[in-house]
Amino acid sequence: MALKRWTEFLHVKPGKGAAFVRTKLKNYITGGTVEKTFRAGEKVQQANLNRTTKQYTYMDGDQYVFMDMTTYEETRLPKDDAWAKYLKEGMECEVLVWNDKVIGVDLPKTVVLEVVETDPGLRGDTQSGGSKPATLETGAVIQVPLFINIGEKIKIDTRSDQYLSRD
Repeated sequence: MALKRWTEFLHVKPGKGAAFVRTKLKNYITGGTVEKTFRAGEKVQQANLNRTTKQYTYMDGDQYVFMDMTTYEETRLPKDDAWAKYLKEGMECEVLVWNDKVIGVDLPKTVVLEVVETDPGLRGDTQSGGSKPATLETGAVIQVPLFINIGEKIKIDTRSDQYLSRD
């Protein structure tokens, strides 16, 4: 059985019949995505993953280098857009290991990053007045409220790619 992680889920309770959960699952090894529906109450076997906290130190070519802060052992991982877009040097992350193979990185739930490029805000822009694209210091592009300007630090939810607040 392949190791998969859910990326989206929706609990559906139709007017007639039993409830079910519609999911999108991403294969850790191949990177492929598949949609699967589970009946309410259906059991799913949980994988035995080891999580170790490591610090992202630098990028070497197309590989990201993480260091264990207690043993100073380095781990190298190829870039994966799922987690690399918010990665900043010095950031601590959880590296996921399955069957003695590193399979991914879990970022903190929120990160604080600086806005390096966005259109200027206009006078009178309010929080509920819409959004605009902003490029962050890591190169990621997200939607932010119109009042956010270049140089501001903002808090982002790494799971949903959404702006949360100014920092």
